[in-house]
Amino acid sequence: MNNQPLKMRPSRVLRKLRAGEVVSCVKTNLTDGRVAEIAGIVGFDCLWTCMEHIPTDWSAIERQIWAAKAHDMDVVVRVARSSYSDYIRPLQMDAAGIMVPHVMSAEDAREVVRLTRFQPIGRRASDRGNADGAFCQIDFNEYIQQANKERFIILQIEDPEPLDELEAIAAVDGYDMLLFGAADFSHGIGVPAQMDDPRVVAARQRVAEVATANGKFAGIPAAIQDIPDLVAMGYRFFNLAADVVSLGMHWGQVLAQFNEQIS
Repeated sequence: MNNQPLKMRPSRVLRKLRAGEVVSCVKTNLTDGRVAEIAGIVGFDCLWTCMEHIPTDWSAIERQIWAAKAHDMDVVVRVARSSYSDYIRPLQMDAAGIMVPHVMSAEDAREVVRLTRFQPIGRRASDRGNADGAFCQIDFNEYIQQANKERFIILQIEDPEPLDELEAIAAVDGYDMLLFGAADFSHGIGVPAQMDDPRVVAARQRVAEVATANGKFAGIPAAIQDIPDLVAMGYRFFNLAADVVSLGMHWGQVLAQFNEQIS
């Protein structure tokens, strides 16, 4: 019998970021746990799954978390903007983090922290009877301390409006990362997908600078060729691919090669 006190699974993402390293992430729009397992086998640090845009049910998220943990890969769930239950449910399922989209103000950021962190940082509702609390096998006070330390909160900056309060948002205590969403930002300023627009470029750099200056990490979806420049800006968390994009590209290439062979 193991007499050692149980602890929560430490976050691989936080371990690497706190050591000054960079983090690799891949996004999944598909719901099969085997997709998560493949990402873990390949060696990604983190899997990004989504409840904001994707018609994913909670049982699918749970399977992805199980598959990821088998390979010491973190899962971050982008939540839907809704009730506090929708924010904390992924954490209770033992996701390593959540990503909150379209954070618009410092007050918005403070409310996210209040709902998702335990005392003394916030007022998150507690229930140890789930996977993150080892189904009540972790001491209550240990559970609260470990959850605040080993689970991360990402706030997405993806609109022009929060730039007016960006320094105040970055200064809010209790969350870990600002993630810049260039696609929605470009759409928000009326230049969809024009990632080289000077306003997009300036916002991308400013998010990294302000996050770093306030002791927060900076994250971004990124093309491989841009990684060195983004690291120099201060970014440390990189989403590098999406399953639907990769699958579509590969299948398209295979079909094109097939058609060449039979033409």
